[in-house]
Amino acid sequence: MAFDSYVEVQEETPFEEIMSQGFNPSESEMVQSLMDADQDKIDEGKLVSDAINQNLSTFNPDMLIEQMVKNFALAKNMYGESILRRLSGFDASYINKNISIPEFLRDLKAKITEKIEKLKEDKLIDEDGGITERGYDLAALVNYMEELEHLVPKGILGEKIHKKAFVYGDKSDERGYKKGDRFKDISLKKSVRSAIKKKHSSLEKGDLIVSERKSRGQLYVVYALDASGSMKGKKIEICKKAGIALAYKAINEKDKVGLLAFGTNIKEKVRPTDDFAGIVRSIVKVRASMQTNIAETIRQSIDMFPSSKVTKHIILLTDALPTYGDKPEEETLEAVSAARSNGITISLIGIGLDDNGRDFAKKVAEIGEGKFYVVRDVNDIDQIVLEDYYGLI
Repeated sequence: MAFDSYVEVQEETPFEEIMSQGFNPSESEMVQSLMDADQDKIDEGKLVSDAINQNLSTFNPDMLIEQMVKNFALAKNMYGESILRRLSGFDASYINKNISIPEFLRDLKAKITEKIEKLKEDKLIDEDGGITERGYDLAALVNYMEELEHLVPKGILGEKIHKKAFVYGDKSDERGYKKGDRFKDISLKKSVRSAIKKKHSSLEKGDLIVSERKSRGQLYVVYALDASGSMKGKKIEICKKAGIALAYKAINEKDKVGLLAFGTNIKEKVRPTDDFAGIVRSIVKVRASMQTNIAETIRQSIDMFPSSKVTKHIILLTDALPTYGDKPEEETLEAVSAARSNGITISLIGIGLDDNGRDFAKKVAEIGEGKFYVVRDVNDIDQIVLEDYYGLI
């Protein structure tokens, strides 16, 4: 009889867990400082992450102060309350109330300048205020840690499963036992029920029921993330963390995850991979701007999948109808149909869609033979993304 090999998973420290996912060992001192609860380092990572999510290209204290003095409401919308608080140490409402006081303004500028200089000193931004690769790495690490802290206590990620791809597949139909079947595929309850029906006093070979397995092959998932202007800020932050959760779970399950971030054009394209650190960095770098071009996203996704017999799936997140092209909705449905004819299924997660948006999203999911999810609370997006993935395995 054939048996699955069983590998006992020893508990790792958070530091070992992160390093095992492939983050650059040269950044080990940065990772270790996070593990040692260096709140300053964590705050810096969050600040860099917020800047990316707000689509800020540089940190410039003089420009920030000038914009806050000229039009605070506009500055708050541009930078976001979180960035203002992390840079200055003050809440946005407190800044707004005191921005016209010269003494406060001097203190505010000094605090912001000091914080930005510290980012330069730590090599998270360059001399011009632009985010460095080290800055992106720190933002990726902080996002990864925050998402694990959010999901693990809830048990949503489940236990790590070490499985062999392509071998046994998943349980499906049941049948009688045959020579060569694995013991672990025997359904004890159904076998006992079979023996009782036959009025046997003990289990006999003819009573044994096994679950047949249908190999699904390896699963390739493309995470298609709407990075149009309306996603800027909190929405894209939460969607990125959902993508990190998907990558963490799928890669641990021996599957592969790719990325398509789209606005007017494709902003980030990563073919399905098992390089966890690489996919997390790519997710974190995504910035929100411009329109929503879903049709081009789906068209470009088709050649991201291998031609071999694997399960191919797209998880599409968007908060709006397609807006780019001469006939954006019609073009999108044509692209979905082309993807499906290439063996790709598509699920759509709609964030705050209106009635027209929901009707269109249902059509996408129907043609793509996937599922349509309505997001009522953006904080649940990671759970919805994982629910869709679990439905495939």
